[in-house]
Amino acid sequence: MTQPTVHQAPVTAPPGAGARGPGASSPASPGPLRRALRSVTPGPSADAGGAALYRRWWLPWLWMTPAIVGATVFGVFPFLNTVVVSFTDAKPLGGAYDVVGLANYRRMLGDPDFWLATRNSLLYALIVVPLMVLLPLLLAILVEKNLPGIGFFRSAFYTPVLASSVVVGLSWQWLLSDQGLVNTWLLKAHIIREAIPFLSDSWLILLSAMGLTLWKGLGWYMIFYLAALGNVPRELHEAAAVDGAGAVRRFWNVTVPGVRQSMMLVGTLTGIGSLRVFTEIYMLGGSTGGPGGADRTLPFYIRDVGLDPLTGNAGYGAAVSVALFALTLGLTLLAQRLTKEDEA
Repeated sequence: MTQPTVHQAPVTAPPGAGARGPGASSPASPGPLRRALRSVTPGPSADAGGAALYRRWWLPWLWMTPAIVGATVFGVFPFLNTVVVSFTDAKPLGGAYDVVGLANYRRMLGDPDFWLATRNSLLYALIVVPLMVLLPLLLAILVEKNLPGIGFFRSAFYTPVLASSVVVGLSWQWLLSDQGLVNTWLLKAHIIREAIPFLSDSWLILLSAMGLTLWKGLGWYMIFYLAALGNVPRELHEAAAVDGAGAVRRFWNVTVPGVRQSMMLVGTLTGIGSLRVFTEIYMLGGSTGGPGGADRTLPFYIRDVGLDPLTGNAGYGAAVSVALFALTLGLTLLAQRLTKEDEA
């Protein structure tokens, strides 16, 4: 007995199906205009899809153009112009000038005022940087816990960051003057017999300026450490506590290694800022930079020798600016090297 033959209807692919067999026909080739454009401007790779088919190699550069132009106009060009001016005797208000070669740099190396300003800047950095690395970390640990009213203290510690440097300087000038709040309170408490010359003694002016820098920067770097402390595993603290480690030992063995990268960052930023300090010295030491200019830092010295409209020498000021840049660059490279050694 023969079986009946069943004829199956051919299965047709639904419209829009993307399956492509060995014998499938290739998609329509691009038109002549698109082929001409692709021959002039290189396009994406052959396996690109979606929006990448219409993206050109120059499109990312187009979006970056404003930033590149801004960095070139306000960063690269002024730096190169400063280097060029440092080899001339240009005046602050412009006019004719002559190329003097290395004369400005020779004058700088033999200028005792330059070395005094360099000493003040380096001393400023050597004192402020370690304190600015450690004190905001301790402050962050203090306000990290979620206690009632802790938000008020976080805001209070951050408030000096929001204040203008000039306003803060005037406030400290009022506090530290001979008839200011600090001296008045110390005299009434019979702790001192005469007013402390915070604003007339060269060393006290420098130390007071350092205190102003620390007070204004504590809240800013506290935020850095609060973010870093959130990434330190609580299990490490708990394990150290179980092993009998006290608070100080947990701080050095758990907290410090956990925020080491942030400490390097804070140290680098603070070091660069310390070498560029100007406002604090100007507000507390006056326009001369302390008695006889004894508290002038390098930016203060650059203003005096390079920007004075009557006696200034823009070429010499530019040479000192290049020296300040070299000092800042050296500090930054040293910090990067320490960071790499720490990671290794």
